[in-house]
Amino acid sequence: MLNTCQICLEPPRTLYFAQHMTYHNAFTFSQLILMSVLFLFLDGVGLAPASADNPLTEAPMPALRDLVGGPLTTEQAQQRADLLLAPIDATLGVPGLPQSGTGQTALFAGFNAAAMHGRHQPAFPPVALRPLLMERSVLRRVVDQGGAATFANPFAPSYWQAVATRRVRRSASVIATEGAGLRFRDEDDLRAGHAVAWDITGAAMRGRGSTVPLIEPQAAGANLARLAHDHDLVLWESFLTDLAGHGRLPVSVADAIGRVDSMLAGLFAARRPQDTLVISSDHGNIESVAAPAHTRNPVLLLVVGPGAPVFTHVKDIAGVADGIMHVLAES
Repeated sequence: MLNTCQICLEPPRTLYFAQHMTYHNAFTFSQLILMSVLFLFLDGVGLAPASADNPLTEAPMPALRDLVGGPLTTEQAQQRADLLLAPIDATLGVPGLPQSGTGQTALFAGFNAAAMHGRHQPAFPPVALRPLLMERSVLRRVVDQGGAATFANPFAPSYWQAVATRRVRRSASVIATEGAGLRFRDEDDLRAGHAVAWDITGAAMRGRGSTVPLIEPQAAGANLARLAHDHDLVLWESFLTDLAGHGRLPVSVADAIGRVDSMLAGLFAARRPQDTLVISSDHGNIESVAAPAHTRNPVLLLVVGPGAPVFTHVKDIAGVADGIMHVLAES
């Protein structure tokens, strides 16, 4: 029986014993976990060739450019022992533009949500697929195998009030977190450096009346990296890139990318060598100025750390969750 951490109110980081526990016979947890996975979901980030139409070609991203040797474009696709940058499919064989509802479900739970739904679903997961998302999410899988998982984003009381009055619907990440039985982080966690807001700095929460302090992006990245010390899996999501691409924020695409890059610089500096960072997306958007909405471009899969070779065979967003579980099983 797992003990309970009195500070975080979640199961503490535990050991995986040789019990041959499997998920759909795909893999076995049979070794001591020696590493953690940081899973960063960046909404609306496709991977396309460098061009005048692609803002990522010239966007200010010194940390990422230094990491991959150039801009975040398909020309930099590569793999080595501790790094993978690959374009992976987000269309999942379904006509039309990929969308967030089915894309995030596929990404977090590892099944072809668009095909099962019969089309790409915008915004929120299809109602019929929510029970499967709760059951099969990567968060739930880790918990079911005796590990410690957490969702790093904080939520203000106003969010839960909006959910209760049906003014907003639960996102894929919220449904997955509920399905795993994890607690949600809040404003106090953010103040203590134990959470990272979706916009990185916390400005959006302050704009809605919260008193949380503004946080520098590099400090936010370091805070995120430290959560891996006590968890086998840390999930964090940001809608900053997608909303900037749609022009729904008073933040330019270049500023949004620059903020993400600064956060990653802080994360890179604080990441332990044994931890694996996985970054992916649900659909393209920000990589094309010409596209008025989403794109059918592949999305990025960026993996940094010792688990990178595991992801070389991942070809679409439905394969990312299984890749994460394989990293944890093989560490």
